[in-house]
Amino acid sequence: MHFKTISELAPLLQSGTLSPVELTHTMLARIDALDGRLRCFATVSAELALQQALAAERDIHAGHYRGALHGVPVAVKDLCCTKGIRTMGGTGVLADHVPDYDATVVQRLRDAGAVLLGKLNLTDGAMAGYHPQFAIPENPWKAAHWSGVSSSGCGAAVAAGLAYAAIGTDTGGSIRHPSAACGIVGLKPTWGRVSRHGVLALAESLDHVGPMTRSSHDAGIVLQAIAGRDVQDATSLADPVPDMAGLLERGVQGLRIGWDEAFTRGDMAADFADAVARAVQVLQDQGAVVVPIRMPARLREYVTAWAPLCQAEAVAAHRAWFPARAGEYGPFFRQWLERGAALSAADHAAFHHLRLASNGDLHALMQDVDVLACPSTPRVAFPVTPEFLYGPIPPDRDPWHARYTAPFNFSGLPTLSLPCGLSDAGLPFSVQFVGHALREDVLVGVGHAFEQLTEWHALHPPVD
Repeated sequence: MHFKTISELAPLLQSGTLSPVELTHTMLARIDALDGRLRCFATVSAELALQQALAAERDIHAGHYRGALHGVPVAVKDLCCTKGIRTMGGTGVLADHVPDYDATVVQRLRDAGAVLLGKLNLTDGAMAGYHPQFAIPENPWKAAHWSGVSSSGCGAAVAAGLAYAAIGTDTGGSIRHPSAACGIVGLKPTWGRVSRHGVLALAESLDHVGPMTRSSHDAGIVLQAIAGRDVQDATSLADPVPDMAGLLERGVQGLRIGWDEAFTRGDMAADFADAVARAVQVLQDQGAVVVPIRMPARLREYVTAWAPLCQAEAVAAHRAWFPARAGEYGPFFRQWLERGAALSAADHAAFHHLRLASNGDLHALMQDVDVLACPSTPRVAFPVTPEFLYGPIPPDRDPWHARYTAPFNFSGLPTLSLPCGLSDAGLPFSVQFVGHALREDVLVGVGHAFEQLTEWHALHPPVD
């Protein structure tokens, strides 16, 4: 039951065959049994979850069914404010922070009838390093392996069957990396498609909020519930939200997939690159048209702009606490903020111009294709130690590692990551599709089509 998809659960809940209360009890028991080892949850909101499950059961029984999320247990990254429940953002300065309101994304989940199991662990301030006083989520596929930066608790929880969906955030890959490392589906929507009101910021012009699930259809279900204009976030988009399930049965006949073979294979392990290429071939065999493209010639230069731009915006986001309470940050994020504070206005402008150039090149590249295909991350989950993950910024940190993610945070284009294979060591591979702005429905349809032809999304880590 814990590995079912939302689309499988929904008819059972709607018909009364499955009780939201019983389902929530089952999930809470599973969290209690496994999370001591996996360390996904920062806070388990058991009492609230059971209250919401009981309310859902009563509403459904009375004929007031709200849709596919009604009665479904989910969780949110501990970056999303929750009324009366601590929201720590993975950082020491907010260890005692208890908001008096819900983030818009949390409120929309409530409105959809979802059941909130709790808040999920993340890195310090939602960057790459963890705070020493917070737990590091375990990759459920293999112990002591990378679980994928900021939204790592989300990725591990969904993969391990501790929640049917999670809300993650992505500033430079933090939906895609954990989804890839943990073998699940991650949908980074168009920037502004989902309100950021009440979501603690890392870098506001790069931050995206989106679903992490076990199928593309499920990602569409969650996005449908949380998307849309929010007057409390002036940057949220007023464009109509399409039916995210509207293209599920369309297939990929005639779909134009942009494909740069060299971009996928360069600096990549051959088995990972082969898995991504096979994923594209699967769709081509179903009638998709593969269009050879060349990623921007200056891409290596462009991605060098991501870190300093993120660092500068992070200083703005943390100005209430940094530098006054600098000692309460972990070594990685404190150094990140220090670098942002030292950035000159002229350097910031130069990096911003690189971002604009990157966006222009990508816009031109997308004109003749419906989606781009590439890996979600440059390598599979790799061995890590707490010392490495808690520690300062590695001196050999390479901006090129962000080549599959940062350009699409710069541009705000939507992306979908989904499993496409396993390594010889039993670790997931992941393919990424990049779509046009506001066409998440196309991505959901492409992902669903791929899932109907393969079984990778149905594999689960050996955690039981």
